[in-house]
Amino acid sequence: MTQPHQSLYNPAQFACADWSLACTLLQEHALASLVSVADDGLPLITHVPLHTTSTSTAKDWRLLGHLANANPHRALLHDNAHAVVTVLGPQAYMSPAVYPDVQRVPTWNYVALHAQVSVRLLTDAEHKDVLLKQLIADHEPSYAQQWRDLPGQYTQAMLRAITGFELEVLSWQLKVKVNQHRPEAAGQLALQAAVGSPDEKALAVWTQRWHASRDAHKV
Repeated sequence: MTQPHQSLYNPAQFACADWSLACTLLQEHALASLVSVADDGLPLITHVPLHTTSTSTAKDWRLLGHLANANPHRALLHDNAHAVVTVLGPQAYMSPAVYPDVQRVPTWNYVALHAQVSVRLLTDAEHKDVLLKQLIADHEPSYAQQWRDLPGQYTQAMLRAITGFELEVLSWQLKVKVNQHRPEAAGQLALQAAVGSPDEKALAVWTQRWHASRDAHKV
């Protein structure tokens, strides 16, 4: 069987096979990039929030979203049902000052997810309404009643203006690049995380998650 194309450079020291952490990243950073290749060979990219459907394993992992009918990406997805989804989580510059010696260089730490997906378009109003309510539940549950109370003429017009989609995840890669392969910097990194930017603090949380996942999956 041919292995799926891997769109992310992901060295072994940063690769994470923990599906629950991949879901966590998408839940915390819902705005994904949906990438397709147009007829001219160049990528067409739409930034769109995604909802993760409730599953117990990565074997049936599906993502839901929608885009405007006016977006040319809609027609491309109709003609080519294969695409890539990328999600970028917390990210921050890493100074060589974290090391005890001077023969070091700066780097950039980040958490990213790439997924190869198959696309199924959702065009009927009922499916699109359900999809919107799932996104509302993710991000502003209190708005659900307001959406239900809007005039039907208005909501139907809004639904006609969009196309929903379901993405079946065929393969995925999670990259957690948090300097975990440089233990000599751990003490200074912990100090920076305590007083650093929101992204630096978030990366410290991901460092803990990475270590906990690695320890839980040791044979």
